[in-house]
Amino acid sequence: MSNWLPDRINNRLLNVVLLRKCGNLNKQSMKLTLKIWRQAGPESKGKMVTYPVDGIDGDMSFLEMMDILNEGLINNGEVPVEFDHDCREGICGSCNMMINGQPHGPQRLTTTCQLHMRKFNDGDSITIEPWRAAAFPVIKDLIVDRTAFDRIQQAGAYVSVNTSGNTQDANAIPIEKAKADEAFHSATCIGCGACVAACKNASAMLFTSAKISQFALLPQGEVEASDRVQNMVRQMDLEGFGNCTNTGACMIECPKGIKLENIARMNSEYLKAEIAG
Repeated sequence: MSNWLPDRINNRLLNVVLLRKCGNLNKQSMKLTLKIWRQAGPESKGKMVTYPVDGIDGDMSFLEMMDILNEGLINNGEVPVEFDHDCREGICGSCNMMINGQPHGPQRLTTTCQLHMRKFNDGDSITIEPWRAAAFPVIKDLIVDRTAFDRIQQAGAYVSVNTSGNTQDANAIPIEKAKADEAFHSATCIGCGACVAACKNASAMLFTSAKISQFALLPQGEVEASDRVQNMVRQMDLEGFGNCTNTGACMIECPKGIKLENIARMNSEYLKAEIAG
């Protein structure tokens, strides 16, 4: 989260201090140079600002390293770097940072919060930027507005059910294991936006197709399949995302490994819906 909550910060910093004092004393701490995008607000002009940071342990997470930086900035009376975070467990998709030109950094299938500083070396220079996409405008520093994803999901990423008390148990419907597994894998998309940041066209088709596939593969999603794919694709286009040109960077950079097959499935579902009228 972007708001600075003192009790939460103190707990984070206490963990970092304990790590530094109780860890292996033979470990060499790192000195790093951080080049971070600073932007005061959506309408402000941003720029890269360089910060030295010292005493970084390889067992720290990337966000803990950012906490150390902000601790120093606050102590010096400077404005801390704003960045989004919540669970710090690779689940919520909030910690969206472009690290040295790669969404979430150099380790595949890993979110920024799960990236550890052992992936970097003493003396490294690290460039940290927000997602770059017209549909993801910068709010402040490294925080971008990803509510476009929310609107795409609201357009159809759900199953309408009768909740009057006569709802059929989903487990009563036989589903092939292969399809159930595929639907589950599609549903692991955390909506972080790395696919958009990695794409040269800023396309959201991997995200949108994953949210469509998790329903299209199951019998519960068949009833609203046509409306779902048409409405979600329409909303995706309205948000200003680019189109897919099959580069595949989205799948490579996705921290959950969402597959390109989802895009093919979405295109197939969309074509069927358009033909059917």
